[in-house]
Amino acid sequence: MSQESPREGRELQPADQNGEYSKGTGRLIVPELLVREKVLPVTDQYQSKIVKMPIAVDPVALITTECITVTSSMRKHARWAHSSVSAILGGGASSSYRQGPWPQSPREKSHEGRRKTNGSVDLDRSTTDDDDSLAGRWGFRGTKGKSMQDNPLITAFARLRSDLRGCTDIKSFDTPSLLHPFLQVIRSSSTSAPITSLAILAITKFFAYGLIDEDSPRLPLAMQLLSAAITHCRFEASDSAADEIVLLRILKLMEDMISGPGGNLLGDESVCEMMETGLSMCCQVRLSELLRRSAEISMATMCQVVFERLKQLEVEADGEMEILDPPPEDSEQPGLKMETPLKGRNAASPQGPTATPVSTNFDTEKLKTRPSEIRFSTTLDRPRDSNDVQGRPSINGSAPDLTQAPVHDPETDAEIKSYSLPSIRELFRVLVNLLEPHDRQHTDSMRIMALRIIDVALEVAGPSIAKHPSLAALAKNDLCRHLFQLVRSDNMSVLNESLRVTGTLLATCRSVLKLQQELYLSYLVACLHPKVEIPQEAGIDPALYDAVPNTPKLVKPAPSQPSSGRSTPVPIKDRQKLGLEGGSRKPDAREAMVENIGTLARIPSFLNELFINYDCEIDRADLCEDMIGLLSRSAFPDAATWSTTNVPPLCLDALLGYIQFVADRLGDSADVGQYPDRAVLREHRARKKVIIRGCTKFNENPKSGIVYLASQGIIENPDDPRAVARFLKGTTRISKQVLGEYLSKKGREPILAAFLDLFDFTGKRVDEALRDLLGAFRLPGEAPLIERIVTLFAERFYANSTLEDVADKDTVYVLTYAIIMLNTDQHNPRVKSQARMKVEDFTKNLRGVNGGKDFAPEYLQGIYDSIRTNEIILPDEHDNKHAFDYAWKELLVKTQNSGDLVICNTNVFDADMFEATWRPIVATLSYVFMSASEDAVYKRVVAGFDQCAQIAATYGLTEALDRIIYCLSTISTLATEVPPNTALNTEVQAGKKSVMVSELAVKFGRDYRAQLATIVLLKGVVPGNEAKIRNGWTYIVRIWLNLFLNSLMPPTLSKIRAALEMPSIPIQSPSQVINRAERSEGSGLFSTFTSYLSSYAADDPPEPSDEELNDTLYTVDCLRACPLEDTFTNLMTIPSECLASLVHALLDQLPEDAAPVVITVKPDPSSPGLPKPNGHRTNPGALAYDPSVVYILELSTMLAIRDETATIAVGKDVAETLQNIVRAASNTHPLTVLRAVYYLLHLLNASHEHSFIRAPVILHTISSLNQPILEKSALPILKGLTLCIREPTSLRNEIVNTPDFWSTIQALHAIPEAAPHVFDLLQSIINDTPSAVTADNYEAAVTLLKDFAVAGSVGAVMEQRRDKNLRTRKPPKQLGAKDNEFVDRGVKAVKAIYQLSSRVPMLIERSQLERTEAWATYWSPIFRALSTQCVNPCREIRYQAFSGLQRALLSPELASPDHQEWTAIFGEVLFPLISQLLKPEVYHSDPTGMSETRVQAATLLCKVFLHYLVLLSEWEGMLDLWLRILDIMDRLMNSGQSDSLEEAVPESLKNILLVMADGGYLVPPAKDPQQATLWNETWKRLERFLPGMFREIFPEKMNPPPPITPKTPSAPTTTTEGAEEQLQENQPPLPPPEAT
Repeated sequence: MSQESPREGRELQPADQNGEYSKGTGRLIVPELLVREKVLPVTDQYQSKIVKMPIAVDPVALITTECITVTSSMRKHARWAHSSVSAILGGGASSSYRQGPWPQSPREKSHEGRRKTNGSVDLDRSTTDDDDSLAGRWGFRGTKGKSMQDNPLITAFARLRSDLRGCTDIKSFDTPSLLHPFLQVIRSSSTSAPITSLAILAITKFFAYGLIDEDSPRLPLAMQLLSAAITHCRFEASDSAADEIVLLRILKLMEDMISGPGGNLLGDESVCEMMETGLSMCCQVRLSELLRRSAEISMATMCQVVFERLKQLEVEADGEMEILDPPPEDSEQPGLKMETPLKGRNAASPQGPTATPVSTNFDTEKLKTRPSEIRFSTTLDRPRDSNDVQGRPSINGSAPDLTQAPVHDPETDAEIKSYSLPSIRELFRVLVNLLEPHDRQHTDSMRIMALRIIDVALEVAGPSIAKHPSLAALAKNDLCRHLFQLVRSDNMSVLNESLRVTGTLLATCRSVLKLQQELYLSYLVACLHPKVEIPQEAGIDPALYDAVPNTPKLVKPAPSQPSSGRSTPVPIKDRQKLGLEGGSRKPDAREAMVENIGTLARIPSFLNELFINYDCEIDRADLCEDMIGLLSRSAFPDAATWSTTNVPPLCLDALLGYIQFVADRLGDSADVGQYPDRAVLREHRARKKVIIRGCTKFNENPKSGIVYLASQGIIENPDDPRAVARFLKGTTRISKQVLGEYLSKKGREPILAAFLDLFDFTGKRVDEALRDLLGAFRLPGEAPLIERIVTLFAERFYANSTLEDVADKDTVYVLTYAIIMLNTDQHNPRVKSQARMKVEDFTKNLRGVNGGKDFAPEYLQGIYDSIRTNEIILPDEHDNKHAFDYAWKELLVKTQNSGDLVICNTNVFDADMFEATWRPIVATLSYVFMSASEDAVYKRVVAGFDQCAQIAATYGLTEALDRIIYCLSTISTLATEVPPNTALNTEVQAGKKSVMVSELAVKFGRDYRAQLATIVLLKGVVPGNEAKIRNGWTYIVRIWLNLFLNSLMPPTLSKIRAALEMPSIPIQSPSQVINRAERSEGSGLFSTFTSYLSSYAADDPPEPSDEELNDTLYTVDCLRACPLEDTFTNLMTIPSECLASLVHALLDQLPEDAAPVVITVKPDPSSPGLPKPNGHRTNPGALAYDPSVVYILELSTMLAIRDETATIAVGKDVAETLQNIVRAASNTHPLTVLRAVYYLLHLLNASHEHSFIRAPVILHTISSLNQPILEKSALPILKGLTLCIREPTSLRNEIVNTPDFWSTIQALHAIPEAAPHVFDLLQSIINDTPSAVTADNYEAAVTLLKDFAVAGSVGAVMEQRRDKNLRTRKPPKQLGAKDNEFVDRGVKAVKAIYQLSSRVPMLIERSQLERTEAWATYWSPIFRALSTQCVNPCREIRYQAFSGLQRALLSPELASPDHQEWTAIFGEVLFPLISQLLKPEVYHSDPTGMSETRVQAATLLCKVFLHYLVLLSEWEGMLDLWLRILDIMDRLMNSGQSDSLEEAVPESLKNILLVMADGGYLVPPAKDPQQATLWNETWKRLERFLPGMFREIFPEKMNPPPPITPKTPSAPTTTTEGAEEQLQENQPPLPPPEAT
């Protein structure tokens, strides 16, 4: 049988240009454009199928022509060959068509009793008379010349023609009268098939041409009459083709009637008759296949219109469905009923020529013996009269007058009511009954037909069916029950249609089918889900798809195995058919089931609803998760081995559709509406997981399961038997066998008693109560355990029973055992049927047990019959039909409390749903991505990955996003944990462009799948979602590192690195550099061969081929398409708490072993002395340099210093890592160390306020570096230190007061490249406001400044050359830039030393030191530094030093009368300075300028002495100091190295002497005896080197001086000389310029 879909309907014939009627076909041509494009209201959609066609002839003439056509055909028949002239001319006995009776419609017959017989005649009698009676009433002129009446059928046409003569508007003509003659022909059994066909065709034209429309008079009555006629059509059989043409025209007319303008005017009975007629044609196997299929198509079309009526009824009822759906006892038509085809009567049939009137019942024997006699009838359950041969009464047995047209009866017209819910419900019921799987009268063809029609009805009005209680009840019970059994059929046609209808039913009515849907989907999952491991495929990592479940979650513990013979095992084949174990379905069946799931999954809200209504309910299965698991597992290619090759792509399409729906809802507003509370659903899911786990534990060990459930709060009190019993009875997840053993164990009687108390045994027999009890658990096999259960059961039953059939609890006890024994006897397969217990035996065994009396025989008979027909065992141990029936009854009971299914196409629950289902989805996408080979598959999977990432990021599902990143990075091949080999990397240059050809670049460029995954990952998944990634950073970081090591990372960090002010990270140099631009274009094979030999001889790798170069370029192009710069930019703005994952991922990539493969740093082309790249050789003993380590440290530091919150989040980890690397500097490459030091200092600057990092610790670590590393790290260290002390913060104070800081920069200042930076750093410390110089760093700062001044002595060489050139009159030569730098720094250093002197008073004041100690601590360093530079060979520095020294010595804050420690400026500063100047080596360091310096020193000494003369006069060491000055002057005068001194010294002494004399400090002994010593000693000393000066100055006061005594050193002098010697010893020699 052809499996044409009912949706195809009736094919429309091609219309001509005008859309006219097609002659010869007998069918209406409907312009396709009108049908397709005309949009109509709901109530008019199907009425519009009859399109009014324009006609070119007059309507009255057309009707007249049709009358003549029918009568002409009749006259050609021998039976009507003789007709009167009046019949031909159109005359008649009556002049008015408004008089006379009319035939009854089926509805009118119910009002038969209200009519008067003398006022109405039943014309239907004529349609039942045989041919002989009709012949006796016809008039014709025979051979004897007798006149006979015309045939009443012909006369009726003549009457109509006569009435039409005066009609000018056919729309005003009475419709029943217009149709009357044609209806008589249709109902007459005397007409042949062609005549009946012409009559039906004429009526069809009337409707098609618009001659009859909704405005026609008395149209409702006409529609009823027409319905009655065509459903009771009878005609003589001619040939099967002609007969079936009649039936086809009837189908066409019925279709046009229901779909036409008068369709809504039909009554319920008429619709039922027409539907039953159509169904009968569909089911009659004697009819041709074409006719049956045509009938099916017409039925589908009519059902569309009929069920569409439900929508109009809803509008009329205004939502109050109870008005349309009253209880059966309130129905206006309690007798309305359609008979199921093959069980009722037929409505239209061909009759044999000599056929006697057939009965109204369908005669199957006659159908078998006379195939030509097929009659279709409708039974309306009306009483039959004894005279009603055809179901219609006659009047006195006389024949009616067929010439009379129907007369208007207002009472009858008013009674006609449009069809509504009763007929629709009856039609639906009959269609559903046809699906009964166990009714053998219904063939599979009939079921397929019914399924197709039901599918159309559901497609049209499924939601309306769900709203009407009576229709919904049919759908929920009978329809679902039949469908769920038909889907287990092995007939593929039945299976396909059943699946289709079930899918449509769930798609339209699932709101009232909550538990039914769960049962159906659970079956599909159990039937389709493969329970085998996924086979491993080469090249695909099993970790990518390990989240795909191998078994669905709904799989329950294995059913209890019978051990005592009380249950009947079901054969495995039967269990598979039943679906108890999923079944071993054929591949085609599996594919059909998968297609059905795909159909449901294409509903946008379907899986969302599964999640809310099942996964989030404690007692329901996790259907959403199981459905996704099924689709995921079946999308793997191996699923085709047990299904078909179409199943994997179908499942993949369903999965991708689910992802698409969730992604489409991302932008929707979260309208919670009246949906369940999301928090409550989450709580339910959490509780459900706990219960599932607890039940699993209970099935393994009941005691531990109870303890676990109590600990989780599921069981309130484990010591309360009622609480435990309530849980055990309320859950379906516990093994029935384990439960039975648990309850029956000794010591658990309280729990068993509480468990029994939960049953209601009121009004039940013992066997019924026992059946309820044993449905909850399996009876254990040991006798003591059974006895314990039976004893308590007997007590509880007797206590609760209200029946008087049992005397006491002992009676119940014995009877219960007897029932158990009877159950075993009746159903034990090892007991022969003849040996089974009879009811007499059962009664005999219980004689006298009921309190000493016998049980009532009927009581025991009922028990016996119940046990014999229905075994007491668990549901999964029943046989096939009983198992399903039992499960279905249980399901219907549960539906009363389950509530309706929540329909919700919202995104409110998408986050929770996707969180529960993403794992198998991502795993499946990964596997398909790795195994696919078609671009279309790649495109869909890529879109799926992208949408999954969007969903995960939007809903904050970091674990899902991390998994997606892991899968894509694995597929990309770039996230390898072991870095790729870079030993053969080759740089190819062409003009200004270059590319690095590497092993990674070549392999990646050849892998299209890897490139696609990389683009999806780096362009679609990561950008914008950086804040949502957690563990996925590990794989992203690996990709970054591998790209960086192979020079494939775009310069994305340039803008970000600007904050660090560091150059790019040096990477390894290529094994060779090839400049293709330098090669001639004509180099041929010989040149290439020579190049190869040269490379081989030099032990270099061969040059990359053109193919490898192209692959590398593909890689470069792919990576350019990835906006890595956007990702790094986003990292600077994401929340700080999200940075921790990235930083940890970065730091985790640092090698634990600090000895990776040794590579070299890519050399700077401008650096001299480095080997050429092609000649590079590695030093096996060199420390390893890993650029990736520096990359990690740099990126981590940038993230840590991004802002304050980032520092708090990740600063500690980064700081510890950097410090560890710096501490291990001896085992780390210097490049890594210098970068780490700088990053550490940068981090210190950003996070110094936090406890995890301390400046002293870091500075100590840096200062501990050995000198070679320190030298190489000098610039980064200084750069970092400068950054740290740039601002006047607490960090600057902490750093500059740390000794390690000064020791570090002290060690660095001697490095030429570092000296400028050290000096700038030092200047910033001194010059900033406020100054960073403190008591702790004062001396260190002075010392460092002095060293810079000393380093400036290199300028002396150029000064002396310049002096020489001047003497020889050569042009002066400027100092070199480098020398100028040293001199400039020296001059600035001297200035800075003097500048520090201004801070000395403040430092002394804050120091709280004694005056002597404070002077030595703060003043002495400055004076020593300045005095040291006063002998600097460089004049510029020396002059600046003298200037500073003079100003310092003359500072008003230096001396004070309250203390005398300042007097040391002579013995510790001036005297040693002059002593140094008097040394020959000092003099020869600058012969030209040193003489002047001596003069300056002598002048300075005198100036300082005079400046402090007043204070010195009160000092007891005044005499010694003065004598010491005179001795110094003596030495200067007698140095013999300059004439300037001979002039300057006497002049200076003369000034001193005059000042001293004027001040009364130097007076003759005559005036002040106390000054005799000073006077005499002065005179003596002056006379020694300046004889006569004293007399010259003091001529009037001169007396002979005392004799000169040998010079003996005095204590002060000794002290001074000792200080001088000590100073000289401590004075470091000036280093030669080249040493500096």
